[in-house]
Amino acid sequence: MTAQVHENLILNGKKASMAFYPPLPENDSRVIILKDDEIEGFFFSTACWRQYIGTWEIKDKEFYLVSIEGRFKLSGNTPVFADWFTGTLRILQGKMLHYVHMGYGSVFERELHIKIEKGIVTKSKNIDNRIKDVNEVELVGKNLPGFENKFNGDDEL
Repeated sequence: MTAQVHENLILNGKKASMAFYPPLPENDSRVIILKDDEIEGFFFSTACWRQYIGTWEIKDKEFYLVSIEGRFKLSGNTPVFADWFTGTLRILQGKMLHYVHMGYGSVFERELHIKIEKGIVTKSKNIDNRIKDVNEVELVGKNLPGFENKFNGDDEL
């Protein structure tokens, strides 16, 4: 599996890179699945198995889906409150220290983990990876399908 392209996150009014993809809402009429001939300007590759890139925003401690490119689109221009999502976001900061050619396993200088419960920010934690040893075998294993959205330190949030 190729390293995957990141989702976009607007945090404190600034664009950030999120090494994680929150699921889209199921059976929500605001999320439209496009037919192949309706998709414009999006290149499908092994670096985007999910076939879309979402832009998300945290505003006033609430998590929103702002837009989607690729296989899906949002109807209208109103952000969708992500009340279906509970989990941890992984926001990358600084330079890449170690590239992993699978999932979201690459290691950056710092990470910000934000815990979301039903669309509401409940906790956050800064992690400094500059002082850690990197075990590539462990990183690859943690990025196999089904495990790629679980991060070290999440249990502490």
